[in-house]
Formats: sequence, C-alpha cells, structure tokens
Amino acid sequence: MGNWFDEYATEDFHDEVVDADGTVRPHYQRLADALGTLTPEDLERAERRRTAAFRTQGITFTVYGDDEDDPGAGIERTFPMDLVPRVIPSDEWAHLERGLVQRVTALNRFLDDLYVGGMQIINDGVVPRWLVLSSEGFTPEAFGVPVPMGARCLVAGIDVIRDGHGEYRVLEDNLRSPSGVSYVIENRAALTRVLPQLFAGERVRRVDGYGRKLLEALRRASPPSGGESPTVVVLTPGIYNSAYFEHVFLATQMGVELVEGRDLVVDDHVVSMRTTSGLKRVDVIYRRIDDP
Repeated sequence: MGNWFDEYATEDFHDEVVDADGTVRPHYQRLADALGTLTPEDLERAERRRTAAFRTQGITFTVYGDDEDDPGAGIERTFPMDLVPRVIPSDEWAHLERGLVQRVTALNRFLDDLYVGGMQIINDGVVPRWLVLSSEGFTPEAFGVPVPMGARCLVAGIDVIRDGHGEYRVLEDNLRSPSGVSYVIENRAALTRVLPQLFAGERVRRVDGYGRKLLEALRRASPPSGGESPTVVVLTPGIYNSAYFEHVFLATQMGVELVEGRDLVVDDHVVSMRTTSGLKRVDVIYRRIDDP
C-alpha cells in the first residue's frame, strides 16, 4: 500500500488526475484515496477477473491481419479497458454535452441542406461545391429524398480529446455506423463488479439507459405508416463482422429483432422480415452496414 502518485512526473502536459505541482485534483481525490488501499497485485487480480468475465460473455472484437502466417484470419480479443476510470465533473460534462448536441445538430442540418435544402451552404460560398460532389460519402441516389425530422445522422460517434492545455477538442466525427457504445456500458458494469470501491460515495451518471433512448429515437424516425408502435430491426452483416457483439447487444437492449439481408424482402416498396409465422412489416431499419 502506498501513494500511487509518489514521484509521478507530469512533465509539460495537462494531466487528468494531478495539477502541475503534483496535487490531486479535487474531483479525483476520492478515487485516489480508494487506489491508496489497493496494491498492484489487487489491480492485476481485478484485471484477470474482468478479462475472464468478458471472454465468458463473448464481449470481444475481431482483429484481422495480425497473424503473419494467415493474414486473413481473425483473432478474438477482449476490448481494452483501463481499470482506473476517467472522472469528468458535472460542470465540465454539461459544457461538453451542450457542444456535442450543437455539433450533431449542425451536421444534420448540413446534410439535410445538401440533399433536400437546395444546397444553400454551397450557394452561399461557405463550402466549395467540388468538395461535396467529390466526397466519397456524398450519395447522389439520396438527392431529393427527405428523411423524418431531418435526422440523417441518428447516432454520432464523436472522438473527443484534450489538448496540452486541458481544453476539450473534437478529433473527428463518425456518422456512418459508429461502434463502441456496448463496450462503454459493459465496461461500467464490469468495473463496478471488480473494483466497487472506486465508485463508493460518488454520484455517477448512469449509462445503461442507452438502449431505451436509441429505441425512442428510432421510433421517432418511423414513417407515419408505422403507427404508434413501429417495428424496428437492427441490420447486421453477420457473425463475422468485427462489431457483431455490439449488434447483438443493441438488439437485445432494445428488445428488437437482429436481422441479416437474407432475412428481409421487399414487395411493392414495403420491407418485411421473414418470421416463423410469415412475413412481418418493418418500419425502421437501424443499418449497421457500410453504404455499398
């Protein structure tokens, strides 16, 4: 047992846990005190328990190309997880959340303008026409096709980092089929099991309501023909996709069917899925496949 931060050097970068003079930041003090009761061996045991639990539950992802003898072979790995959680104070998170909501709103309006809004942002000279038309992500087939509530990006995976001064910066926006939220939820659950003392006395915002919120968002995007209880499905490429665990996780969390392309049929512009009792109309597809 001892102080984990003895002789800990911050050098010239912003450190999450300690100030430049080596003092633990106030919002990390309880966590630092809890770590002080643990030995390196305690953390090693917690790490082994976490890894074993993930493997037992199938919480893995596939990495291709790491096998020199067979580059096409996939290697199952547990998702990397830091046992020391990052603590973000509520006031910092409120500021960050407002910015992210604003950012996704702007991106949705940008896309809606390009496809059904007359490309006003191009006409006003804000964005060059050649940049949009030459982009791999631009889909001419969708031109003139409106979407409910203008929600072209229903789920956004935004990579946020800190710069050397501790300011939050956006590294990139992932708007197609962002993955990883299942690991966020499972990591939180695993950490509370293997190291519950790290959460003692803290009021931590919950993350396990994601499935319910996603289902609500998907249902709001349903066409009027879906009625009050539209049928939602999650479309996956199949078991060999590296994010297949997440596809299963999301479908389970929302209580909806997980389907592959072969499970769906189109008749007279209406999509249905095959079931044991015949075809059932589908109103909303959460598409977890690439555009092609």
